[in-house]
Amino acid sequence: MAEEHVILLHGLARTHRSMNRMAEALGKAGYGITNQSYASTIHPIEKLAEETIRTAIASSPSDATLHVVTHSMGGILVRQYLKNHTINRLGRVVMLGPPNRGTQVVDVLGNIPGFKLINGPAGLQLGTEKDSLPVTLGPVDFELGVIAGTRTVNLILSTMIPGANDGKVSVENTRIEGMKDHIVLPVTHPFMMNDANVINQVITFLKHGRFSR
Repeated sequence: MAEEHVILLHGLARTHRSMNRMAEALGKAGYGITNQSYASTIHPIEKLAEETIRTAIASSPSDATLHVVTHSMGGILVRQYLKNHTINRLGRVVMLGPPNRGTQVVDVLGNIPGFKLINGPAGLQLGTEKDSLPVTLGPVDFELGVIAGTRTVNLILSTMIPGANDGKVSVENTRIEGMKDHIVLPVTHPFMMNDANVINQVITFLKHGRFSR
């Protein structure tokens, strides 16, 4: 599968190391890997998307189909980038716990002193208001599968989120118009990328364009 390459994008306040287990599993499945790190708490999403994804594409084989697997805010970077650019070799995209319609956690905590210090300008862009960045990006027009979680390791944050959630994002807010498939698994937001079932579902979608049920 030398012609199949996967770009991995971690989430807010994380590094590429958080995607290492996913990278290892995808490598064993035969995919080439670019596990891209970026300074998620330093710049707004628009700047992060431009610089990070451009760098990841340049670091990938020039003749390979490029799939993308993201965690959390990494998915919003993809949507932002594809709003302004076309990736001619784009294959399939899988997003894990993406705040595609924002998260109520930012609505509640965004104005609290220290929130921006920890999460940066990009973190403040992830609210659910009609003018928040994820909401204004609109539907997707690429082959997208979304995995949402229903377990939490942060009961306090979960009280801020209506309905089933993974401790950071509600199941409902992971959905986005135009996606090809959506599946809900009993995993938590911070650690879903390490879950064996999640990894298997990612590989299934990359191969077949759908999740396994």
